[in-house]
Amino acid sequence: MNLQKLKFPIGEFETPNTISTKELENWIATITNFPKEVETITSNLTIQQLNWLYRPKGWNIKQVVHHCSDSHINAFMRFKLALTEENPTIKPYAEDVWANLVDGSNDDISHSMMILKAIHYKWSLILNAMTNEDWERTYFHPESKKSFQLKEVASLYAWHCNHHLAHIKQALAYKNQFEE
Repeated sequence: MNLQKLKFPIGEFETPNTISTKELENWIATITNFPKEVETITSNLTIQQLNWLYRPKGWNIKQVVHHCSDSHINAFMRFKLALTEENPTIKPYAEDVWANLVDGSNDDISHSMMILKAIHYKWSLILNAMTNEDWERTYFHPESKKSFQLKEVASLYAWHCNHHLAHIKQALAYKNQFEE
C-alpha cells in the first residue's frame, strides 16, 4: 500500500501558473458546495464509522471534519484580513495539535458541520463579490516567508476541500483497515 497515495489521494497541491476566470468560478463552486458534500457523506455514519482512519497513523473521519471546520475558519479570516489590510501577516496554527484537542476528537461532528455551513455561506458571499483587484490582494505567511495572492489561496482551499473529501471516502472504502 502506497502511504503517499493514502496521504494525498488527489495528489499534492500545486499552485497554478495562470488562473482563469473559469478556474476561479470552479474553485468558488467547490468551496460553496463543500459543506453539503461532507454532510451527504457523513450524515448517516455511526460513531464507529466516524472513528475509521483514512490511512495508518492518520486522522479518523471525525477529526477530518473537525479539522476542516478549524481550517476553514482560519481561511475565511485570512481572506477578510487580506481584503481589509495591506498584505497582513497571518497567524499559522498547529493543525495536528488542534486535531487532538477535545473538540477535534469529539464523536459529535454536528457542531463542526454547523460551523462549516455558516463559514462557507459567508465565505461564498465574499468570494462571489470579489473584483479582479480583490483577487490580487495578498497576505504574508510567516512559515513560508512569502506573500500569497487570494486567487492562489482560493485554488489551495478548493484543493483542500477535495483533498479531505477524498480522505473521508477513503476511510469509508477501507472500512477500518487502519486501526489505531
